[in-house]
Amino acid sequence: MSAGSVVILGAGVIGAWSAYFLNRAGWQVTILDQGGFGKGCSHGNCGYVSPSHVLPIPGPKAVRTAIKALLQPNGPFKIRFRLDPALWGWMFRFLRRCTYGDMIRAGHALHPLLQSSRALYEQVIREEKLDCEWQARGLVLVFRTRHGMGEYATTNKLLSEEYGVPAKRLDGEELTAFEPALKPGLGGGWFYEIDAHLRPDRFMAEMRRVLSERGVTILEGQTFREFRRAGHRAETAVTDREELRADAFVVATGAWTPRFEKQLGCSISIEPGKGYSITMGKPARCPRVPLIFEEHRVAVTPLDSAYRLGSTMEFAGYDSTLRRDRLELLKAGAAIYLHEPVGKPVLEEWFGWRPMTPDGVPIIGPSPLLGNVIIAAGHNMIGLATGSGTGKLVAEMLSGEPLHLDPSPYGPARFASL
Repeated sequence: MSAGSVVILGAGVIGAWSAYFLNRAGWQVTILDQGGFGKGCSHGNCGYVSPSHVLPIPGPKAVRTAIKALLQPNGPFKIRFRLDPALWGWMFRFLRRCTYGDMIRAGHALHPLLQSSRALYEQVIREEKLDCEWQARGLVLVFRTRHGMGEYATTNKLLSEEYGVPAKRLDGEELTAFEPALKPGLGGGWFYEIDAHLRPDRFMAEMRRVLSERGVTILEGQTFREFRRAGHRAETAVTDREELRADAFVVATGAWTPRFEKQLGCSISIEPGKGYSITMGKPARCPRVPLIFEEHRVAVTPLDSAYRLGSTMEFAGYDSTLRRDRLELLKAGAAIYLHEPVGKPVLEEWFGWRPMTPDGVPIIGPSPLLGNVIIAAGHNMIGLATGSGTGKLVAEMLSGEPLHLDPSPYGPARFASL
């Protein structure tokens, strides 16, 4: 398809990157969102651009880990039980994907997308002079126990041999020498030098600036209702305010995408996984590099201007309650590992709905029903890390350019057509 007009539904990180690359390919771009630009899950996440995050959540250890967490009164993994056929159908599909073979295949789908995105972030941030607190300092997975370190050695061997993503082992005093903000006596850590991070809200503000300067139209506070179509093509996106005609459309609506599956002609197996973060002033003994405390599912992001604790996973549907017990869980987990786990003042307490797929792989590709509509959703917990590669792939698909990634693992039809 030659460049024409395109409407992008969703102004999160996936929609923003799609708009950027489509604009560069010569398209006239309009991007709209029911809320504000970059105000959803793209706002308060941990900001990791992490090629190390190759393995998906579904895997042989996932069931055991989830059951153990569920038995804890306020564990990092939580299901708010409710009579919801979509949730239990998703859980069934998730459990079926928790095999070694499925995990390896998902990793091979994620690896090139993560590698592409890491390179594109560095390139575009440099070319567009994005002021987003970009730091390429790596990331450390920290373990409290030597048992945890030993178990991860098997994972590190797999990542090294299968995907070429090795980590440097840091035992005992090596770990605290590398990162003095950590308490002594921990089991150790694994350092991924290839990883980077940024401040997501600053990045999205900079993307908005660049897109506006390049002539992209940004519409906020508009709710998408339906496509009007002619045959197997969409002609108009109908919102609660207006009708937007275009030659092509991109659906980048994250955790909300299942609401449109009848419009798209395929099952959208996405469940919202609620994550939390607290952004604070930097403590005096602030970590130098991002840290993930694997045994407690707490992530730490040291930024130029702030300090963030984040993570946990809560399947609670589209519940919009900011639960204080989940925020306290982040602080308690960090206190086990850090000399100064919190900073002052508290700048923001936040939650967002991650778009979780049962196989851990995003959905990127044409709608089976509407040939000029591309779906780009379901990026799980790595939407930021895979955003640029996704946006470039979306632009290539619509423009008829050679694809820089094999799109077959991401096809929307893999979950079944309606």
